[in-house]
Amino acid sequence: MKDKEIEKLIKKEKERQAKVVNLIASENFVSADVLAALGSELTNKYAEGYPSKRYYGGNEIIDEVEMLCQKRALKLFKLNPKNWAVNVQPLSGSPANLSVYSALIPLGKKIMGMSLAHGGHLTHGQKVSFTGNAWKGIPFGLDKKTERINYEELLTRAMIDKPDIIVAGFTAYPRKIDFKKFRNIADLSGAILMVDMSHFAGLVAGGEYPSPFKYADVVTTTVHKTLRGPRAALIFSKRDDRCFPEKIDKAVFPGLQGGPHMNAIAGVAVALGEADTPAFKTYAKQVIKNAQTLAAELKKRGWRIISGGTDSHLILVDTWLDGKGITGKEASERLEKEGIIVNKNAIPFDTRKPFDPSGIRLGTAAETTRGAKEKDMIKLAGRIDKILKN
Repeated sequence: MKDKEIEKLIKKEKERQAKVVNLIASENFVSADVLAALGSELTNKYAEGYPSKRYYGGNEIIDEVEMLCQKRALKLFKLNPKNWAVNVQPLSGSPANLSVYSALIPLGKKIMGMSLAHGGHLTHGQKVSFTGNAWKGIPFGLDKKTERINYEELLTRAMIDKPDIIVAGFTAYPRKIDFKKFRNIADLSGAILMVDMSHFAGLVAGGEYPSPFKYADVVTTTVHKTLRGPRAALIFSKRDDRCFPEKIDKAVFPGLQGGPHMNAIAGVAVALGEADTPAFKTYAKQVIKNAQTLAAELKKRGWRIISGGTDSHLILVDTWLDGKGITGKEASERLEKEGIIVNKNAIPFDTRKPFDPSGIRLGTAAETTRGAKEKDMIKLAGRIDKILKN
């Protein structure tokens, strides 16, 4: 590389990643093939529009790339193209969710999603997000005793508030979601059911987490978490007389985006192909084994695990322990000094402020990519415990 300043910084970041233990739940390590696609000549091409409907010339091969990505996305999740469509152009998860709302529900209408304080995402109608200002957010929380979704309470709330769209998904909720119950709630309250599977998409692909496609109207996901792809997103939508795919396509382009990042779309196609293999199924199974082992070992050492455990790659740990432990911010900083990277995170019904909350969020997807097994998680739990109690 001729630009030695950037080359030096890239090298330093590569070295940093190599020497730390990565427990960020929303991160992973992509393959060399994904990196090759991201750094390819596809970066050079402008491709506003969709296959066979571009606003620039010279897109014959680009069309093939995008259609291959669509084909692989539908195949990976066992979807019939007659019944489902997929848009592969969203730049990331937040604009993907924004595209769905702008396509399907008028401004000012109601979005019901999990509260940010209880594990939901900013784009699920939270006030601090544009989605909670352009639309009316109706947050639902967790049961205080179980720290899990109470579907009866959720139904009662939905029948009172009558949301236009219900979002099932999370950024810090470790348990499986009952999509059948969400479907029933959406039907009874007259809402569209959208599932944001950004965190657990790779586990769905690997057959280790329930698939939302039997019940959802729309499914969004990022690709860079458990799917082990580049930073990008996908929007799946049912084909029926409501014309969701056509509306969503228009919302993505020209509604919210211009030319798609074709190098990223190629990287997504590579990652989807890698996920459609027996090796990836083994990987997804190991991700959950590792998470459950790590959670159990930390619990043995006296740390409170939110909801008592995990069904996914994600663990939420109460480090504050009603003032007997340390804050999530201090825990994160202590661990980082010792080469273990996590993120501070609020826990349900947290009494502390979001910037210095009561817990930390851990994830096992990245370290499992590196080959970690249960024995490694046992050792890691011991290290974490020692660092936090020092």
